[in-house]
Amino acid sequence: MKNKLTLLILSFLLFASFKIAEPTITIFMIGDSTMANKSLKGGNPERGWGHILPRFLNENIKVDNHAMNGRSSKSFIGEGRWETVLSKIKKGDYVFIQFGHNDEKTDSARYTIPGSTFDDNLRRFVNETRSKGGIPVLFNSIVRRNFNEEGQLVDTHGAYLESPRNVARELNVPFIDLNKITHNLVLNMGVEESKKLFMWVEPNTIASAPKGKEDNTHLNVYGGKVVAELALDAIVKEIPALNKYVRKYDLVVAKDGSGDFFTIQEAINAVPDFRKNIRTTILVRKGSYKEKLIIPECKINVSLIGEEGATLTYNDFANKPNLFGENKGTSGSSSCYIYGPDFYAENITFENSSGPVGQAVACFISGDRAYFKNCRFLGYQDTLYTYGKDSRQYYEDCYIEGSVDFIFGWSTAVFNRCTIHSKRDGYITAPSTDKGKQYGYVFYDCKLTADEGVAKVHLSRPWRPYAQAVFIRCEMGKHILPEGWNNWNKKDAEKTVFYAEYKSTGEGANPNARAKYSSQLKNLKGYEIESILAGTDGWNPATNGNILIGIAR
Repeated sequence: MKNKLTLLILSFLLFASFKIAEPTITIFMIGDSTMANKSLKGGNPERGWGHILPRFLNENIKVDNHAMNGRSSKSFIGEGRWETVLSKIKKGDYVFIQFGHNDEKTDSARYTIPGSTFDDNLRRFVNETRSKGGIPVLFNSIVRRNFNEEGQLVDTHGAYLESPRNVARELNVPFIDLNKITHNLVLNMGVEESKKLFMWVEPNTIASAPKGKEDNTHLNVYGGKVVAELALDAIVKEIPALNKYVRKYDLVVAKDGSGDFFTIQEAINAVPDFRKNIRTTILVRKGSYKEKLIIPECKINVSLIGEEGATLTYNDFANKPNLFGENKGTSGSSSCYIYGPDFYAENITFENSSGPVGQAVACFISGDRAYFKNCRFLGYQDTLYTYGKDSRQYYEDCYIEGSVDFIFGWSTAVFNRCTIHSKRDGYITAPSTDKGKQYGYVFYDCKLTADEGVAKVHLSRPWRPYAQAVFIRCEMGKHILPEGWNNWNKKDAEKTVFYAEYKSTGEGANPNARAKYSSQLKNLKGYEIESILAGTDGWNPATNGNILIGIAR
């Protein structure tokens, strides 16, 4: 009986420890070319507003866009596209419905009559969505840029604009008057300025339209972004439950065309120089971006936020020849260079994919007040280069891997709750702290792990004679050697380095066997995170996050 009770209690605790996952909600989009995803071939800048919509929604909601060029409500049904969507809808999903542009066409495959067949098709979409437990939302067509000679914006859709409104009222469905929203947008921008929203392309500028284009119906990247944001603002007013999924960033990078740019460097280049007292936020949507990124000193206060799977990668290494046949060198090998101050990165993987070929830097940081949260740094030798002598850097809940000297440089850096992973026997850190600096590297509550078979790893060796590294309450795997520290065959450095630990744990913690020139701290006075990073301006990212501090520049 006692054993059964114990098993029952254990089963209950196990079940209670599992968090019930919130079901993924999908927004299905059905409509015409003004909503559809577009081909990216030839640098095509055309975008339906539904193509851009995911940039404004977080990863807890999925957009499945079935809108298609040239389709009316009739042809969308006749071609079996609606049946495909209907088969996927589950309870709690949304279906955004926008037809009208092509229902106006006079061919038999597409033509419908407002107040009659058009309304019947809209009713079908609504009723069949509800039969699956889905939530229908009706939209009318976006405006055409159709100005007359007097500069008046003239409607081209007529009664087709009223059918969605009427069906929505009849069946108690949320309705978004997207025509009115876009009409006001285009009218306020005026005859010339409104061209920026649509597919007006100069000849010989893009491969997809070598002769140029003057299209007043279809949106470009900018127009798609503006209309998608306005549409979403209206949607959350009608459906407040969707508000929790909304996210807005200044710039978005996406490989699928849903953002402003395809590369991270393009987004960085677009950041205004010396934009003071405000952050420029950049979302990097999931994907692997192979580029050599440079964030110059004039790009200050940049926040780079990644979706899950957002990876910046490159494959340079120190012995790789440059344009002139010279070796790139360690500094020249980096995949990313950060010179701008007050840089913040979250959920980004910084990778050097060269493999075990010697020095190959994943990230080179020179700017002051750099803050990395939940980021990954992947490489082998010299993965993370903390370069700036006056740079303060803070790493929170990050993962850093390598084999030899894979955290190295001059900067003052705090690593809080990070995982430090050794891929081969070697040395975790190689600080080059300048003489007179109060702090070098400080590891707080970190976990030191290793690949299977790795058995001979030192905590640090001094790249420069006054190297500093302190490990506080860190859990050390058995791969950490008993002596812990290495003098790099520099006997004199033993007199000047400051290598210390405080309450290390795990199989690799061995205070009695540590190198004699290292220390065991008795307390943490002076080693509070806020003290280490304060400088003269009181920077305290551990408490204040990535908030900008009020200093003159």
